[in-house]
Formats: sequence, C-alpha cells, structure tokens
Amino acid sequence: MIKYLKTLPTIQKGILLAIGAALVSGVANFINKNGVSAVGEPFVYTAMKNIVTAVLLLGVLFAFKNFRQIRKLTKRDWMKLGIIGLIGGGIPFLLFFKGLSLTSAASASLIHKTLFIWVALLAVPFLKEKFRWYQYGALVMLFFGNFIILGPSKFNWGQGETLVFLATLLWSVEFIVAKQILKTIHPNIVAWARMTIGIFFISLFLMFTSRFDNLLSASFAGWGWSMLTGAILFLFVLTWYHALKRAPATLVTSVLVFASPITTFLDEVFQKKTLVWDSAVGSLLIIIGIAVFSLAAVRSKKELLTNS
Repeated sequence: MIKYLKTLPTIQKGILLAIGAALVSGVANFINKNGVSAVGEPFVYTAMKNIVTAVLLLGVLFAFKNFRQIRKLTKRDWMKLGIIGLIGGGIPFLLFFKGLSLTSAASASLIHKTLFIWVALLAVPFLKEKFRWYQYGALVMLFFGNFIILGPSKFNWGQGETLVFLATLLWSVEFIVAKQILKTIHPNIVAWARMTIGIFFISLFLMFTSRFDNLLSASFAGWGWSMLTGAILFLFVLTWYHALKRAPATLVTSVLVFASPITTFLDEVFQKKTLVWDSAVGSLLIIIGIAVFSLAAVRSKKELLTNS
C-alpha cells in the first residue's frame, strides 16, 4: 500500500491525505462534544488536548529528524509560524470549543465545513487558484449537501454558532498563510509550530482569565478524554498539512466537507438512535461535489504539466 502511494502523482496524494483528514475530523467533531462535557470548562479542555497534540508532534520531529531544518529557520520564518500559531492553533480553538459547548456537534460541523467557501474566496486573489465553471457548481453542491444534512428547520443561530463561525474564518486565513509557508518549510514543522505556539497563547488566556489553576487541577477523566481527542487532533493536523502541501487549498478544504456527514451519522446512530433520510441525500450531494472538484483539479494539473 505504501509503495503504491509513493507512485501516485503529488496532487492525488494530497487528495487521499485530505480524505484521511476528513475522516479524522468527522470522528473528532463527535467525540469532542463529549470531551467538552466531561471537562466542563471548554477553554481548559482546549488547552489540555492541544498540549497532548503538541507533545505528539514533537515526537514526530524527533522521529523524522526535522530539527535540522528548524535550526535553519530565519526570523521571518518564525514570524510566519507565529502568525500560524496565533490564528490557527490559538484563538480559533478557544472560540470553537466555547462555541461547541453551546451548540450541537452537527451544527458546529456544518458551520466549520463552510471553510471551503472562505478559503475559495481567499485562494483566488492570494494563491492565484483558478476554477473551471463546473467547479463552482461543485462548490454549490457541497454547500447544499452540507445544509440538507442538518436541515434548515433544525438550525438556529446563537452565540455558540457565532463563535464557531469566527473560528472558521480565522482558520480559513490560516490555511492561506500556511499554503505559502509550506513551499519552504516541512509540514511536520508547520504542524508542530501551529500547536506549540498556539498553546503559548492559550496558556496566556487561561492565566489572564484566572483559569490556569483549573488546568493544573483537571480530573483524571478529563485528561483521559484529552489524551483521546489530542491524539485524534494529532492525526488531523499531520494529515491536513501534508495534504495542503500537495494539493490546492480549495481542493483540500472541499474534501474536508466529507467530515460533516460522518459527524452527523455518528450523532444519529449513537445519540439520536435513528437515521434520517435527509442525511443520505445531503451526503450523496457532498460526495458528488467532492468527486467533481477533485477530478477537475487533477485534470487541470495534468494539462498544466502537458503544456509546460
């Protein structure tokens, strides 16, 4: 299997990695809702699981000997990584998990999976990504598929949804910045910096809001949930940045929409104990939209290589 993956073109590797990230994200959105409830304090829970993720990513740097490149990073590189840490690994995590504590996992997933829209709007002017006309249609299918899964009658906009939306906007900006940084810096380093620098900002927030003692006195059960969700986040961040390195930002975030039906399916099976027909219809639209967008991106890449 590994030998087969090595023979694939770069963009196809990116798509497969993005699918892996979507699978992980779909499970994470469902489990994180339970993790937040177990810890009680969403900001403390965010810090706990992100610490676990940062430690695991540090292990990756040792395993793949990435420290050689870290020593060669310039001040400008560290400034860019600092931005990634602030708007990727810091502020949006606080916003998202506070919002998740106030809304359902399905609603949070729906809003978060509009990420591809904001990334697409930013990718055209800043990354010079270009779309065929039917790719715009695929983006519309992704949106409506995602919307149908939740159902317009089930969707209410409140404080929780607002916080998740703000986090999503920040992450969309982060991914545009990260796409540029990944041209010269290894994905393992960017992922580690995102979470480690993010932990620094989250810790400052906990100290200034008198919550740091809650982190130190967290329960065994809380750390148990954090170990689980931190490991899941570790898998997501690692696959995500490697996907972003190899494929267009809009394509990667479009594939990520597949996480929405996964979260909804888990919610229906384990929480609601019933499957909804709308979810099947919405999931089908999402799968078709992702397939159209992915095939168009691969075709465009082949044409570019042929003409060059």
